[in-house]
Amino acid sequence: MGEHHPPRSASEAQFLAEHVAGRMFENDRASRALGMAIAKVGPGSAKLTMAVRPDMVNGHAICHGGFIFTLADSTFAFACNSYNFNTVAQGCSIEYLAPAREGDVLTAVAQERSLAGRTGVYDIEVTNQRGETIALFRGKSYRIKGHIVEGV
Repeated sequence: MGEHHPPRSASEAQFLAEHVAGRMFENDRASRALGMAIAKVGPGSAKLTMAVRPDMVNGHAICHGGFIFTLADSTFAFACNSYNFNTVAQGCSIEYLAPAREGDVLTAVAQERSLAGRTGVYDIEVTNQRGETIALFRGKSYRIKGHIVEGV
């Protein structure tokens, strides 16, 4: 990318992550339409929640895996974009460990595992309101040109 910025203090990096998340969420109609909410963001990390609605339940009377994937993927997006560089997924995978049911409140927590050059690796754990692990997601990110918020 050739872009270099001076190191930020922890408070500046936190402010930037929150500012970027606010802008992204404002423009993220998909996550908002699914009822997701940002619980917390930080440099390389994010935590989102989503309640399982009746229209998210499949023919097995459990939450459709695509909705769980989308929650994890959105959480991944907020974590890997937290540095204000446009960053997209170059690959991701998910392991479903337990079913989520109508009325469950799911929480996805993303942690950066590696960030080198333009690529990163993030692990996201999705749990229910009882703390049971529902899914494990790994996302690989790729930094592209541009910023989410200009002039910051």
